[in-house]
Amino acid sequence: MPLLFVYGTLCFAEVAHALLGRRPCSQPAAVAGWRAAALPGRVYPGLVPDAVTTAVVAGRVLSDLTLRERTVLDVFEGDEYEVRRLALTDGRSASAYAWRDVASALDETWDAEAFAAAHLSAFIWRCCRS
Repeated sequence: MPLLFVYGTLCFAEVAHALLGRRPCSQPAAVAGWRAAALPGRVYPGLVPDAVTTAVVAGRVLSDLTLRERTVLDVFEGDEYEVRRLALTDGRSASAYAWRDVASALDETWDAEAFAAAHLSAFIWRCCRS
């Protein structure tokens, strides 16, 4: 399976574990020219192109997903995302879930620490019930 770059809720090992029943191998990674945008009325982000040439999104690369696990993640992400092939800042390439409705993304960047403090526990619970 190709590498999967994650930048939002899937960066939290607890979320991946709730969805997949295990914690996949992951390592820090980043993509340039994109941003993890806050989305209206949602606690999770959307990856959107960024016109700022210095924009970099930090995330993680999942490297040992099975085909079944990728299918689980595809269903979890849903139709609002499309799988895109992106170049990582270290020269490798990876698939990523990019937000389709770029115009709906807010100007602010998604805040992972605020998400963890306010929503992570409930989000994990909802993932376990899926």
